[in-house]
Amino acid sequence: MRDSSMDLFDPRTVMDADPDRLQDEGNFGFAFNDSNFSDRMLRIEILAGSSDSKSDCEGCSSLADWARNRKRRREDLKKESGADVAVAVAEEQVLNQPDADDVLGCENDDEEAVAMIEEAPSGDEAAHSNDSSWSMDCTTVVRVKTLHISSPILAAKSPFFYKLFSNGMRESEQRHVTLRINASEEVALMELLNFMYSNTLTATTAPAVLDVLMAADKFEVASCMRHCSRLLRTMPMTPESALLYLELPSSVLMAEAVQPLTDAAKQYLVDRYKDITKFQDEITALPIAGIEAVLSSDDLQVASEDAIYDFVLKWARIQYPRLEERREILGTRLVRFIRFPYMTCRKLRKVLTCPDFDHEVASKLVLEALFFKAEAPHRQRTLATEDFASTSRRFLERAYKYRPVKVVEFELPRPQCVVYLDLKKEECENLFPSGRVYSQAFHLGGQGFFLSAHCNMDQQSAFHCFGLFLGMQEKGSVTFAVDYEFAARQKPTEEFLSKYKGTYTFTGGKAVGYRNLFGLPWKSFMAEDSPYFINGILHLRAELTIRH
Repeated sequence: MRDSSMDLFDPRTVMDADPDRLQDEGNFGFAFNDSNFSDRMLRIEILAGSSDSKSDCEGCSSLADWARNRKRRREDLKKESGADVAVAVAEEQVLNQPDADDVLGCENDDEEAVAMIEEAPSGDEAAHSNDSSWSMDCTTVVRVKTLHISSPILAAKSPFFYKLFSNGMRESEQRHVTLRINASEEVALMELLNFMYSNTLTATTAPAVLDVLMAADKFEVASCMRHCSRLLRTMPMTPESALLYLELPSSVLMAEAVQPLTDAAKQYLVDRYKDITKFQDEITALPIAGIEAVLSSDDLQVASEDAIYDFVLKWARIQYPRLEERREILGTRLVRFIRFPYMTCRKLRKVLTCPDFDHEVASKLVLEALFFKAEAPHRQRTLATEDFASTSRRFLERAYKYRPVKVVEFELPRPQCVVYLDLKKEECENLFPSGRVYSQAFHLGGQGFFLSAHCNMDQQSAFHCFGLFLGMQEKGSVTFAVDYEFAARQKPTEEFLSKYKGTYTFTGGKAVGYRNLFGLPWKSFMAEDSPYFINGILHLRAELTIRH
């Protein structure tokens, strides 16, 4: 049995309701502005606000136009408001006294002032009123609308209206409530009020729906915000609209209600700018919210994390030419999207000396990256798993064009390096029938080398097989001999076992290797009982030594 003390119109019950049930709730559209089903009068005073009293969406063919109109209107309001606006004593009683931090003054950048006032008491009642009365009348009322409203319906949908109707009403016969809005909000407010009765909107364009969304946030109508969010997700998205959604006001209610919309906007930008090199000019022009969305992706088509680091520096230098601002934005916003543990040691050394980073920040990032590289593989996987749900995902590997490697270098008794390359089973599956995957570059004797794994035909062209090759990058005309050995972990011991070794005299652009590293057909190599995949990972090792 329902607790008799529970308020039937407690907005908390509405906030917790399943949004998908809204369309199934009673439709009270028939009662909108009908005196037979209303208990109060709502007086809407429409303020001039600016020289252009049109709504934000009027005349807008796109969300980009909407954003420009809204920005221009905010700038006009700044100019018109000038210095601090005086708050004058008036005869009208304020129903909803906000906290000092929440007062919406006329100088507010984002929203115009809105006063919630009750009709002035008359006669003796006014004379005996001890409440301090004030008004936010900072501009001219150009128009007035009066509506019949049902306080239970509005209160059930909005904590704003719930508080408005439940606080400050000293006499039951005082049934007139006044809202003051800017002229640009009129259309959106009427749509919002209609939605609170009918759960439907007549707005069909993205700018119009976005205006309603902003009004719903202002008057705390979460069900309408969710509805607008769903409508906007069904409309075609553009880079401009995606950025607009990401930069919506960050109130708690807004953030919760439009999370699916902001997620869709992020995914749109990620999909559009997956290939960073192809859209460099567009991406370098993105604002901070857009670049963060792109950098959060695991699927960027980049050569390595070194390329991500270089691109972030380029973006920051273009967007923030002043060094102090650049350091601030890199250190507080963007470093968490650079996955330093997957950068090469050569690039990490450059991070330590880069003037764009605070030295303390750079040292911490490089130290964390080096510790991660030194961890055992199982510990690295644990850190990546723990990091999966975070926004930065700094321990998660992206789908790099060049696979990361671990390198151990020796100078004595001869220049030597040991290179470890891990490939997931699905990565190997994707190589069939003629694919190849390259490792990141590593260095020996001042020269760059790389490993490449292939699916190719054996020398007699009888079957497909797995091959591994060692190549030297094209750089100068240096020639020197290298002893090399390929090995792989193998069950049941799971130790590295040598598979192929030799000596080769390298010049720039040359490669050497073995077409069938394991002496197996491709199907046997990829079989469920294959001895070379340990927990779904193929572990490869290459040792290189420069001959005297």
